[in-house]
Amino acid sequence: MNLAVSSPALLLLLPLALLPLFRSAQRPQSASSLDGIESDPLSVAIDWTLRIAGAVAITALILGIAGLHRLGRTIEKTGEGAHIVLLIDRSSSMDNTFAGRAPEGGEESKSAAARRLLKDFIAHRDHDLVGVAAFSTSPMHVLPMTEHKAAAMAAVDAIDRPGLAFTNVGRGLALSLDMQEADTSPASRVIVLVSDGAAVIDRKVQETLRAAFARRPINLYWLFLRTAGTPGISTVPAPGEDDTPQAMPERHLDKFFKSLNISYRAFEAENPEAVSGAIAEIGKLERSPITYFERIPLEDMKAHAFAVAIAALIVLLAAKLAEVRLVPVAEGA
Repeated sequence: MNLAVSSPALLLLLPLALLPLFRSAQRPQSASSLDGIESDPLSVAIDWTLRIAGAVAITALILGIAGLHRLGRTIEKTGEGAHIVLLIDRSSSMDNTFAGRAPEGGEESKSAAARRLLKDFIAHRDHDLVGVAAFSTSPMHVLPMTEHKAAAMAAVDAIDRPGLAFTNVGRGLALSLDMQEADTSPASRVIVLVSDGAAVIDRKVQETLRAAFARRPINLYWLFLRTAGTPGISTVPAPGEDDTPQAMPERHLDKFFKSLNISYRAFEAENPEAVSGAIAEIGKLERSPITYFERIPLEDMKAHAFAVAIAALIVLLAAKLAEVRLVPVAEGA
């Protein structure tokens, strides 16, 4: 039961609970002789019920005053979900709309749409652990892996400052992998890259990422928020055009991800509705069995103890009020 008390010294009073078992609180009645009275099992049962009620009342009162409580504990549970790192691009282009311009009127920027839909994603994932990272020129460790939805949604909300011009996706991925490495549980692991573009990843960084991805299975999803009129992930250069990472970074980043021999999938989204559909699809794909631990905080049990004491005292009070005083009849009356 994990029960404890705040003031253990008060437990020294518990022997007082034995008093009702040896001495009845009911009014004694005198009789000249009991020899002619038959045994009454019902009266005996009532008598012992009242004695036990008295013992229970004293015990419960002492435990309540002593501060009875149940200790905090961790419970192992099983559900469906994954351990997910949300890696969010904070380059300045994310502050534009999908049309490639600054938001006007009721228009929503790509970053605002991503934040709104990611928060909805988190809200509907009951058993996930979620971490949040961001990147532009440098990676930012926003929130470590946690099961607390409110903290994860607040972390996504916090990524609302104007971004910088550069998109250093390589260092952002390295940070996400470090966050996954810190978690030693056997759950399914996921990185969701949310970006509206790509950049050239240095060859050394590529080899570092390749080795990190090879150490343990990680599912990678790239949610590409494509600006209207810009090349897509699968755009093939026309004859005579350069097909290099510098000229077509999105295409070559996709090729790099495919070369990692991991579970990888890219989604192109050109409006908030497409982003919503892509996030919903990721949610459907990541429904693996997962074992997680729920922390149960300390629970105050004083109210329960006093409730038991009151119930026992009510029984005793009712018995006391039901007493009848027998008045002996004078001889010759």
